[in-house]
Amino acid sequence: MEAAAAIIGLLFVLFVLAGVFVTVKAVKAAKRGVDRTVAHARRTVEDTTLRARQLAQPGVVGELAQLRLSLRTSMRATQEVLYAGSADDASLSEAIGLFERLSAHGHELDDELKRLEREPDRATIGNRLPDLRERLEQITHSAESLRWAARDRARKFADDDLASLSDQIDVETGALRHWTRVEDTADPLREPVPGRPESAGPGETKAPTGGRPTEGQARAGATGGPSDAARSWGPTPEDPPAITARDPRTQPSYPWQKAPRTEDTTT
Repeated sequence: MEAAAAIIGLLFVLFVLAGVFVTVKAVKAAKRGVDRTVAHARRTVEDTTLRARQLAQPGVVGELAQLRLSLRTSMRATQEVLYAGSADDASLSEAIGLFERLSAHGHELDDELKRLEREPDRATIGNRLPDLRERLEQITHSAESLRWAARDRARKFADDDLASLSDQIDVETGALRHWTRVEDTADPLREPVPGRPESAGPGETKAPTGGRPTEGQARAGATGGPSDAARSWGPTPEDPPAITARDPRTQPSYPWQKAPRTEDTTT
């Protein structure tokens, strides 16, 4: 009894631990989902604010908003391409490492642009804009290089796989249509046809192995009729039946035809 109680208690403890573990995993997963949703909503709000500021506030403030929007759009597009392609191509891990280093410079530039938006001295902002624009172009150019290189690599793999698949399909379709091979007596792969001489050419028949023609072949040679090999492809044709005239009284009548006129045959 004590052993059974100990086993039941141990099972109860294991069930409780398993339930706690599953609950913690579910809470963490829900928290990650909420964080992603909040981050996505925050990015959407910031992008919308920057677009509105770019249109509503011309001058250095609008230009700063345009620079921030261009930087965020380029970096986000490159991040999506690299992380999506890394699931199928492990060679992109080094490119992702380089992008993470580039992202540090991008975050630094974005923070500096954000601080300048609150700067009251517009002249100072105007003097800093050429340098900021040059840094932005360098970062976005590097990000675009990584993005397009990853896309070209994925397209190259897809083209190679499609070419290999097309070759395999051509081979398979040729094997499925094996009966369409042109029958030629010189073709060593031609399958023999039952009832058809193998070595006979066009218009010729093969004599029996004994060297003496059969009675049917002699009669066919004398009368000029078809040989036995030619007749083996179908039934022997018979004489065509005589054509008799139709009785006009038995022909079907249609509603758009006039009825035939009958004449008295009595004299």
